[in-house]
Amino acid sequence: MHELLAAVMDLGRDLELPQVLRSIVEEAVSLTDAEYGALGVIGHGDLGDRLSSFLPVGLADDLVARIGPAPCGHGILGELISNPAPLRLDDLSRHPSSFGFPEHHPPMRTFLGAPIRVRGEVFGNIYLTEKRGGGSFDADDEAVLTALAMAAGIAIDNARLYHDSQRREHRLEALGEITRALLAGTGADDVLRLIARRAMEVADADQAAVLLPTGTDGDLAVRVAHGDRARAVLGAVLPAAGSLSGLAAHARRPAVTTDVRTDPRALPLGDDQGEHGPVVAVPLPVDATVCGALRLSRRAGRPGFDGDETRLINDFADQAAIALELAHRRAESEELAVLHDRDRIARDLHDVAIQRLFATGMTLQGATRKIADEQAAERVGRAVDDLDATIQIIRSTILQLRTADDDRRGPALRRRLAETVQLAGQHLGFRPSLRISGPVDSTVSPPLAEHVLAVTAEALSNVARHARATRADVELAVPDTADRLVLTVTDDGRGLGPARPTGGLLNMGSRAEQCRGALTLDAPSTHGTRIVWSVPLVVADDTV
Repeated sequence: MHELLAAVMDLGRDLELPQVLRSIVEEAVSLTDAEYGALGVIGHGDLGDRLSSFLPVGLADDLVARIGPAPCGHGILGELISNPAPLRLDDLSRHPSSFGFPEHHPPMRTFLGAPIRVRGEVFGNIYLTEKRGGGSFDADDEAVLTALAMAAGIAIDNARLYHDSQRREHRLEALGEITRALLAGTGADDVLRLIARRAMEVADADQAAVLLPTGTDGDLAVRVAHGDRARAVLGAVLPAAGSLSGLAAHARRPAVTTDVRTDPRALPLGDDQGEHGPVVAVPLPVDATVCGALRLSRRAGRPGFDGDETRLINDFADQAAIALELAHRRAESEELAVLHDRDRIARDLHDVAIQRLFATGMTLQGATRKIADEQAAERVGRAVDDLDATIQIIRSTILQLRTADDDRRGPALRRRLAETVQLAGQHLGFRPSLRISGPVDSTVSPPLAEHVLAVTAEALSNVARHARATRADVELAVPDTADRLVLTVTDDGRGLGPARPTGGLLNMGSRAEQCRGALTLDAPSTHGTRIVWSVPLVVADDTV
């Protein structure tokens, strides 16, 4: 009795739960003179009939490694889970629930077990085997173990309360740090890295990763990672189906496993070679329709994530969602500021630069009639033409500035046409010139834009294959009336000759007919070819 009281007093001194659990088993082994002891913690939720962790005492570490995975709660161990009451056996092999031991396991005959209750609920069980001296456990041993289990329940409850208070304090500190980072305008990736680090620390995990959708298929890629093998898993992709992260993102609820290596719903992250076991993934909403995941894991053999820890990780996922939303809104605000600035520049160019150039051109044109020298008059006329060309270039720039926001719905036609011409230059051996005039981005529909790009690529491909040209010019124009689109491709090659149009030219003509337009071919001078593709601006969606 004196030793039991001393053991109870010793249990009350520790506040760290792992140390409390080990002390319980060690005291039970000492008080009952058992050779081996263990404490099994019963899981919650999906693991309600299994052991979530198992702490053995009396077995050497190398022997534990040879025995293999810890027991899950079958056989005699499961008997106490199903019937939480003290169990004493002289020969455990004769019990109906017994089915033997794994390879390398030491022989065990006598058995004594008792449940540990915390606030009326069974927390776990104490298991003792092999009474020293060859005897059996008696009623006194059972009474001592039962009393110790009661004291253990109080010690565990105190340790859990202490742990919860510490975790709550750390959680508040972490959320405060994250909030300050959000208010300070820290970049999204930096905030996500902070969230992953703090979630890992507060939840006592070994690895944390933020996974975001990669496309329409729902696969998730690691955006940031912290902890074990963080650099190795960065950028790793988990499928939408067949992974806990994909399940959490799709169902928008947490997904938990005690061992990712054996759970059919789960996949390891990156090239993890069985280093991690317990995993929890919680949803991370990106917007109303798209969802990512915050994934935390622990090394194999450690306890799984309980309900409190899962709810805690959910809080960090909510913070990550806020960070993404703020980053998105901040980007939209910056883009709006850029658009306003572009509109101001375009207005200044139109109201000031073009008007001054136009006035200068009119002045020079009026003065030309008074110049007696023909050469001087001709030079002034060329200057007026250059001013007109400059005005057209500025107008095109203004239109490009005012339609740059179209890129938010996909690359604008101006950019795509420039990319098409640049790509064709790789086959031509020289870069064709490109001139775009008129509001092409705001007036050309997506179906018609696809036709324009295809005709341009086909025309330049013909130049590369047949023309032997050294120069090619592409001009796309939408007149001020904005009722037609005219695409002109000119080269200085050997011309069409008497041959009838075939292949690419027929394709371009067919596209013109689909769009209710026309294709014309002529020679701009003594040699070369000019292709003019002219169609109305309104094109049905089914013409592509």
